[in-house]
Amino acid sequence: MTEGARSSFVYVTYIRTTPERLWAALTGAEFAREYWRGAYPEAEWKVGGAWKLKFPDGRLADAGEIVACEPNRKLAIRWRNEFRPELKDEGWSLCTMDIELVEGVVKLTVTHAIERANSKFIEAVSGGWPQILSNLKSLLETGSVILGAKYV
Repeated sequence: MTEGARSSFVYVTYIRTTPERLWAALTGAEFAREYWRGAYPEAEWKVGGAWKLKFPDGRLADAGEIVACEPNRKLAIRWRNEFRPELKDEGWSLCTMDIELVEGVVKLTVTHAIERANSKFIEAVSGGWPQILSNLKSLLETGSVILGAKYV
């Protein structure tokens, strides 16, 4: 969705898990390798902490800073692509993950936005997030992902 000088992507899914288990999945590098299709996060999970998403070979994919960190409730990352110059040139985006218990399951809302109309970065994450979040849901509910490693 594009609104004025802003582009955003919103994805909502319901996962049969607990907020604590989802939080551990979002912040745990080894578990993340499975649903991130081989990539993995490295971070200081606190406000102001550095955040990086790395490819399996250690190359930097994305970098940023934790701007909100409320365990089992909310995670927000100031985020910039680092490996595609045309996306890096668009600057910083904000990715917010809201976790909410609804009727015994967890509602996860991921909002990724940038202050730029018609963002190529948001277009790129709009293709990636559904794959990552479908894998996350499947892994938490069944123990396996539906899409295998992409980044090897």
